[in-house]
Amino acid sequence: MSAGTSSFTEFVRAVSPELLPGHNPPQGGGAEHLTPDATTIVALTFPGGVLLAGDRRATQGNVIANRDMDKIFRTDEFSAVAIAGSAGIGIELARLYQVELEHYEKMEGRPLSLEGKANKLAQMVRGNLGMAMQGFVVVPVLVGYDEVTEEGRVFSYDAVGGRYEERRYHSVGSGSVFAKGSVKKLYRDDLTRTEAVKVALEALYDAADEDSATGGPDLHRKIFPLVDVITEDGHRRLPAEEVERLAVEVVEGRSEHPDGPTARLG
Repeated sequence: MSAGTSSFTEFVRAVSPELLPGHNPPQGGGAEHLTPDATTIVALTFPGGVLLAGDRRATQGNVIANRDMDKIFRTDEFSAVAIAGSAGIGIELARLYQVELEHYEKMEGRPLSLEGKANKLAQMVRGNLGMAMQGFVVVPVLVGYDEVTEEGRVFSYDAVGGRYEERRYHSVGSGSVFAKGSVKKLYRDDLTRTEAVKVALEALYDAADEDSATGGPDLHRKIFPLVDVITEDGHRRLPAEEVERLAVEVVEGRSEHPDGPTARLG
């Protein structure tokens, strides 16, 4: 039972491979409707950091399966991952990735670099290929603060483990086309942290306005997007009260301008 490797995933694969996500894909296909799908995630950088924001809705076909799902996971002090796609497998993958990074640090006495973290997640997504072929696709987004370059960075993935570094911002999930278009018109390189959060909330509002699988701010149930921020000071989840205040500002602004703020010209 000695680990013998800095990779927790490789250790489990050798000892109990049946515990890994995607080890036993269902036979026959067409079963993707059995699991809820996590929907829209937005990531963007700002001077000195990066943030992840996610709506709270999970859907199962045309039914809302969950109204207050958490799709964002702190993976270590300077990184976080969010998932879109098959919710159950995505959550399992994210939690295994948390253990993977912790195991590596314990075995090697130092944390992985941000590049190493991005490559490790790509390997784990590739390990889910059998399930992805059955329709249980998981598409994560990794964000982190790079202590070497002293900047926030964003990495996206495809269903077969392809890894891509995104510049400035990115979005995944069913409402990603609308969210990314919203960020594109509002993004600036000099955004403050609060302004960056507002841009992300505007993007999620636009996604919910166009995509039925994305949940907007629910003022009655007090359900609002989750926002994680990572800077040189480490990972921090914004307090619910702060997100609520900014989300209410967005909703009130939409009462006057339903299509939202527009990009500045000139």
